[in-house]
Amino acid sequence: MHVLLVEDDEPLAEALRDGLGRFGYRVDWVGTGRAALAAAPAEMVLLDLGLPDGDGLDVCRTLRGRGDVPIIVISGRTDETERIVGLEMGADDYVTKPFGLREVVARMRAVARRARPGDGWPGAPESGQDGNGAGRPAVPGLDRHGRLGIDRRARRVYADDREVTVTPKEYDLLAYLAEDDGALLTRESIMRAVWDANWFGPTKTLDAHVGALRRKLGEVARIETVRGVGFRLVVTP
Repeated sequence: MHVLLVEDDEPLAEALRDGLGRFGYRVDWVGTGRAALAAAPAEMVLLDLGLPDGDGLDVCRTLRGRGDVPIIVISGRTDETERIVGLEMGADDYVTKPFGLREVVARMRAVARRARPGDGWPGAPESGQDGNGAGRPAVPGLDRHGRLGIDRRARRVYADDREVTVTPKEYDLLAYLAEDDGALLTRESIMRAVWDANWFGPTKTLDAHVGALRRKLGEVARIETVRGVGFRLVVTP
């Protein structure tokens, strides 16, 4: 997904751009309202309100007048009236600073689902049968990785035709690994994405969650350890 980030705080913008890039988003960053209105069309806009050349609410209203691109306001303004005005100006959601990367990604996914209702995993079976005729949950939007299924809307995990009970952090970890299954992800990138950039606890918690997922997934998918580097998800066809 192509995202336009409108933010005048350079360190925050760079952190967001790098973080969203790890989730597969392509981010164009501008620091003024004028640049935002002149930018190439994007599939979603993350918009700060405190811009150096005007109020971001005016930018929000102008963008909404041009079309239906999803807009998420990201602002330090926490007053309820400000949030209401932002939504009335055409924003689809409102995130207040400070925030975590996982929260922003979750809001982006939720807004994208509302903007494209009924979207499912490309090629998902309609009858509850996979290409080999084996039973699979007929779940709209199910993200399939071989015999592993991840329902990102309901935050549920399926191994073949059964639902696997996972904790919220186990789900976050598996969903992140599945963003690019087969790719080697470093421990540091996983900790930043799943436990947020401000996590300062021991990384042994990552190993504990990986171990729990291995037990629950069985032969459906493997989480391989690359010593000294990180982990990769390998799915079973």
